[in-house]
Amino acid sequence: MLLKKLIPVFTFIFLLTIPSLAQDRWQWPEHPVNLKVLPSDTKPEQLRAAMHEFTAGLGVRCIYCHKGEEGKPFTEWDFSSDEKENKQRAREMIRMLFDIDNHLAKIKSSGDQKVRVNCYTCHHGRPRPLTLQAELGETYRKDGLDSALARLTELKKEYYGKGVYNFESDEVLSDFGQTLLDSSKTDEALRVFKLNTENFPGSSRAWTGLALAYMQSGNKPEAVKSCEKAVELDPRNRRAKTMLDKLKE
Repeated sequence: MLLKKLIPVFTFIFLLTIPSLAQDRWQWPEHPVNLKVLPSDTKPEQLRAAMHEFTAGLGVRCIYCHKGEEGKPFTEWDFSSDEKENKQRAREMIRMLFDIDNHLAKIKSSGDQKVRVNCYTCHHGRPRPLTLQAELGETYRKDGLDSALARLTELKKEYYGKGVYNFESDEVLSDFGQTLLDSSKTDEALRVFKLNTENFPGSSRAWTGLALAYMQSGNKPEAVKSCEKAVELDPRNRRAKTMLDKLKE
């Protein structure tokens, strides 16, 4: 049961990521050394399946957890080394998966099969399973707004259409802009909400956010225009209608 958990759906894809030279000179070990989570009697094919599931789920290569040099034969790598922190994190994540799997086994399935949780369930091919909002927030706190917006462009170029992030919703920049407003970063919030209306000109929520930013900045005329646009796009937008009534009092 333990090893069935680690048999990957994507193994055949990541077989292609191993350099042919390394495949020719290196074999999966019959007796793996320093296994802390997997059983000590894990077979070579089982170990290969587990490792390929990790690389597929996180979108990484062996170097992410193991000590070695990319491009060098695997015979020169030290796979038993615990030097890299990512290897320790991976072990804890595996333990967490086992705990989740055991808990799921106690829950009556809503379908004809039990739900299977693996690395890909959360990571979707990313080393760190952050939401798009979290990615922007983290970059902003570290390097500022310009870097955060540049990061958004980078992620869209890399992941658009892959089902990793939802780039087709105004919610991401709405949430990010609101966070800036709540922190009294009004000028930066205005930039974010303006970008949101440029990306989603037909979104009533995007225009409502821009109206909020204009209100907080003291620009009543632009706040009124944005509210009117929000109501025009969605007459059921109570928040925008309430704001508009107050602005016109």
